[in-house]
Amino acid sequence: MKQFKGDKRTKEYKEWKSNFDKQSKGLGDTVEKITEATGIKKIVETITDDCGCDERKAKLNKFVRYRVANCLSESDYNFLKETFEAKGKIKPDVQLRMKQIFEKTFNKKLTSNCLSCSFVSEIYNPLKKLYDKY
Repeated sequence: MKQFKGDKRTKEYKEWKSNFDKQSKGLGDTVEKITEATGIKKIVETITDDCGCDERKAKLNKFVRYRVANCLSESDYNFLKETFEAKGKIKPDVQLRMKQIFEKTFNKKLTSNCLSCSFVSEIYNPLKKLYDKY
């Protein structure tokens, strides 16, 4: 029997990740998006072969870097999808897993051991916003 060698990720996750990867990492990416949207980039490309745009983009990205969350793994994405679609209270074991996903995704170690005190504002809402955004 032949083994499938292609991409085994779900279509929904691939689409989410593709949208996530399109986000600007810094000012250089934002400037590039503006020049593409206004048509400036196309005009410059017809006039010259190398305008130095890539170098400028890299320097601007290095100079003004946005705080960007790490991408969710497919298993984390699917876990959050199930959690957000479920209705009712979120059990302690689910809260703990969401805390782990939050810390990994946002590179932020939460110091409070009391999940019930700050769970919604510090963990649930930021993860939901990230999930919904892309």
